[in-house]
Amino acid sequence: MVEKIAVIGDKDSVLAFRSVGVEVFDATTASEAKALVRKLSQEQYAVVIIAENLAEQIPDVLEKVKTQSFPAIVPIPTTAESSGFGMKGIKNNVEKAIGIDIIFNKEDKQ
Repeated sequence: MVEKIAVIGDKDSVLAFRSVGVEVFDATTASEAKALVRKLSQEQYAVVIIAENLAEQIPDVLEKVKTQSFPAIVPIPTTAESSGFGMKGIKNNVEKAIGIDIIFNKEDKQ
């Protein structure tokens, strides 16, 4: 059964996760994050939490992992200012699932 949780990010952003039993993996570059996501997606992890700033730099790897049953990839803001990347992903997944935007409740002007 898949039940482990991992978090990938810089030490300052992921330190608190260790105190609640989450396995912490230090990464500060896109290449480090890419290698870790690939490695963890082959192991028994149900969820891989990744710092938003790193997730934005490796969309190709994240898209490939999304086609698998596990792990679920969850981008989170770091100690730096959030770019909104994680929330955009949640918004897109909700829209895909139910057909409407219930998170921001407005049309995108793109």
